[in-house]
Amino acid sequence: MIKQLRHKFIATNMLLVSLVLLAVFSIQAFSAYQRVCGQVYQAQIMALKRISQESPFGFEFGRPHREDGMHPDSNFPTVPIFAVEINMDGQVIAIQEGPGTTVSHETAQELVDAALLRSSGHGNLSGESLSYLFQEMDGRQFFAFADNRIVSSTIRSQIFTSVLICALALSGFYLISRLLAKLSLRSTEQAWEQQRQFVADASHELKTPITVILANVGILLTHPDDLVREQSKWIDYIQDEATRMKSLVDDLLFLAKSDAARLPTHPTRVQMEQIVLGALLPFESVAFEAGVTLSEEITPEITLQGNETQLRRLVVILLDNAVKYAGEHGAVTLRLDQAQGRIRLSVHNTGPVIPPEHQPHLFERFYRSDAARDRAQGGYGLGLSIAKSITEGHGGKITVDSTPEKGTTFTVLFPKK
Repeated sequence: MIKQLRHKFIATNMLLVSLVLLAVFSIQAFSAYQRVCGQVYQAQIMALKRISQESPFGFEFGRPHREDGMHPDSNFPTVPIFAVEINMDGQVIAIQEGPGTTVSHETAQELVDAALLRSSGHGNLSGESLSYLFQEMDGRQFFAFADNRIVSSTIRSQIFTSVLICALALSGFYLISRLLAKLSLRSTEQAWEQQRQFVADASHELKTPITVILANVGILLTHPDDLVREQSKWIDYIQDEATRMKSLVDDLLFLAKSDAARLPTHPTRVQMEQIVLGALLPFESVAFEAGVTLSEEITPEITLQGNETQLRRLVVILLDNAVKYAGEHGAVTLRLDQAQGRIRLSVHNTGPVIPPEHQPHLFERFYRSDAARDRAQGGYGLGLSIAKSITEGHGGKITVDSTPEKGTTFTVLFPKK
């Protein structure tokens, strides 16, 4: 899918650039055509003026003459041109040839006859690469004939140059598009891969309780005549696994809503001291049974604009994680204070250090630094992902620091609103 998306991205860019280049070069070619046609027309006007004044050409129309027959400041060659004067019967009575142009009287007469058959005073002669212009001045009639091959030559040159430039430009832009597609879709590719992994992990986690439930149901069905009391062990197993599965589904639903930005926040001004203490008290018995010392350092009168339920869940997740991994005779310390204009919530615990290579992945879904131990303790690897979603939903940031000297500390920083 990502590969197809990348190809579509490149194809779309190439199509848009091709259309832009086509429009630009079409306008440029049309402009060149109009310019050359205008030059030919002006040359005809000047030729008619010269023959009417009986003044020899002896110059290049519009620009000084060069020995190589080219205009000094353009790529257009000198326009081959000649002018004739005709009488009232349409007979050629005078011919004036432009620089480098030679025409016989018979040829001039044939061209005049062909032009007189047309109703227009200006146009092209069919079968000839010539354009004509007719004017009547002071009772005299004149024709100017110019070679139109300069127009087609200029357009061909313009098209060839445009095609060459377009090919080079498209080649360069294709390489740039590939690079941009790779950079632009990198985050999408990562998100897609994470989504695939998320679905695979969720399916795996759901498979275990479903398998256990089906197995216990199978055992119950093999003893259809037994009383509920006699099969209570299998029923309890089913209930435990169903509860665990419900918990997993609830967590998955929470993360899905978080991804879709549809979490019901309903922010209010909440007292963080009350939230932290409310989450801390139930863990005193848990910590006592685990042989963990639980302490707190809470700064009072700290308020935050947020969702009380989600913030309480955040504190519970961090405390639960800390107590699980503090180790026997370990210690957990919860702190709430303000630092550098922000609200800081941190949970520190002793116990095994989280290896540096695992720390960047702790907030990924279903990630476990110690999979066997997490499963034994009933974890799915979603708690810290939920904690991150809640933190970011409140505009905060969560980090982890774990060293042998200082232990492990999860720190949440909220903007003070």
